[in-house]
Amino acid sequence: MTAAARPGVPEPPADAAAGVLEVMEYTDPLCPWAWGSEPKLRRLRALLGGQAVWRPVYGMLFDEEEDDPAPDPAAETAWYARHVAGISAHTGAPHAVRLARVAACSRPASLAAVAAERQGAAVARAVLRRLRESAFVLGEPADSTDGVRTAVAGLPGLDEGLLLADMTIRQVRDRLAADRAEARAPVPEVLGLSGPAPHPGAAKEAGDGYRYALPTLLFVGPGGRRVVPGWRPLGEYLAAARAVAPGLRTEAGPLDPDAALELHLSLTSADLEQLTADGRPPARAVRLESGNGPLWLHPAYAEGHPACTEQHPAPVADRSPGH
Repeated sequence: MTAAARPGVPEPPADAAAGVLEVMEYTDPLCPWAWGSEPKLRRLRALLGGQAVWRPVYGMLFDEEEDDPAPDPAAETAWYARHVAGISAHTGAPHAVRLARVAACSRPASLAAVAAERQGAAVARAVLRRLRESAFVLGEPADSTDGVRTAVAGLPGLDEGLLLADMTIRQVRDRLAADRAEARAPVPEVLGLSGPAPHPGAAKEAGDGYRYALPTLLFVGPGGRRVVPGWRPLGEYLAAARAVAPGLRTEAGPLDPDAALELHLSLTSADLEQLTADGRPPARAVRLESGNGPLWLHPAYAEGHPACTEQHPAPVADRSPGH
C-alpha cells in the first residue's frame, strides 16, 4: 500500500503529473486557532493562485458524539473565554468582549459551511467568515440553526433560505459525515508529535481514536505529501507546497487595503499585515471593536451584520474616513 493510499489520506489528484497541488484544510468554523490562522491562509491561497485545489474538511471540534455536557456551564464558559483570549494573544485575532457560552456543537455551523459551497466559492468563504465572527466577535457561537440564521443575515450574494434548506439535505449531511471521518484518520506524522509551542498540532484523542488538531493542512502533489499541523508560520506552508509540487509559482504581490476589503469583505489587523504592504486600514469601511483589536467590514457586508444591529450593540461602528 502506498503512503497516499492509507485510510484517511487522499490520493494525489489525477492530473498531479501536470503540477496540480491539492490542499486539504482540516478546520472547524468555531475553532479559535483556525480563526487566528485565517490571515495566513488567505495569503497562502493568494500565493498558490490557480495552481492548487483547496478542499476544506470540517473536523467537528465540538462533537456531541464525543463530548460530555459540562457539569458547570458558567464555569466552563469563563474558562473557555480565558482560553480563547490566550490564543488571541498569540495569533492577534479578535475575540469577543463577552462570550455567551461554549458552543454546544459544531454540527450546525459545519453544515452551513458545507451547504454554502453549493452557492459558489465566494459565498462559501463569506459564510464561513460570518460563522467565525459569530463566535469570536459577537461571543454567540452559531451552534443551532437559529444561530446560523442570525450569523449569516444580510450577507451579500447569499440566498439565506436556500442555505438553510440545503443544511438538511442528504448530500450535505453525508459530506459532513465523510469530513468528520476523514479528520479522525490522521496521517502517522501527527501522532505523538512534539513541536514548537504554543500549538504544535499533535493529533488529539477523540472517542476511541484520534483526529487532526485544527487547523492542519495536508499538501498532496506529484512530489508526495507533507503535513503542516497547528500554529505555523506562512513559510512552513509554502515550503510544504513547494516540496510536493516542484516548480510552484508563488509571486502574488500585496493588495491595496481597499482592494483587500473588496475581495475579502472583512479584515482584521492580522489580515492587513498579511495581505497589504503596510498594514494600513482601508479608507472606506465599518470599524468594529472587539476584545483584541478592530475589524474592518465592507459597507455591504456590514449592512445586515448582527454586530451592527440593535440586538448586538456592543461593537462600535465607525464609518468615518480612515477606518
